[in-house]
Amino acid sequence: MSAEAKLRELGIELPTAPTPVGNYVGAVRVGDLLFLSGHGPRDLDDSLMQGKVGGALSVEQGQQAARLVGLNLLATMRAELGSLDQVKRIVKVLGMVNAEADFKEHPKVINGFSDLMMEVFGEAGRHARSAVGMGSLPFQIPVEIEMIVEVA
Repeated sequence: MSAEAKLRELGIELPTAPTPVGNYVGAVRVGDLLFLSGHGPRDLDDSLMQGKVGGALSVEQGQQAARLVGLNLLATMRAELGSLDQVKRIVKVLGMVNAEADFKEHPKVINGFSDLMMEVFGEAGRHARSAVGMGSLPFQIPVEIEMIVEVA
């Protein structure tokens, strides 16, 4: 099943691709690779989820934030490529978690993103990944994710 058909089957509505908040672009294509800038958890109403995981936010809320970041990255991919059906494989992901100093479950948080990629792309959504903790992230967002995608 195509990625676009899978989104429809899952009832997933993508937000509008977010506008960069600085002097950069949301994605750059080089050959058959699409490099996506770090994205945050912006909701359909354009609000940003905020807070530190392991403090104000639970692991489950962090996972929800990571999934929301994934939806924003999918929106940027669609805007750049015209269709998510152009994605051949999710290659590499860097997941950053705004976490309390003693927090230890960063991979569980980023699974919220990785699970979404598997739902949408199947095995082509399985990727190499790093999940790291940060002392802070822009605008106090709980999760920021950047990725590299192979495209047709």
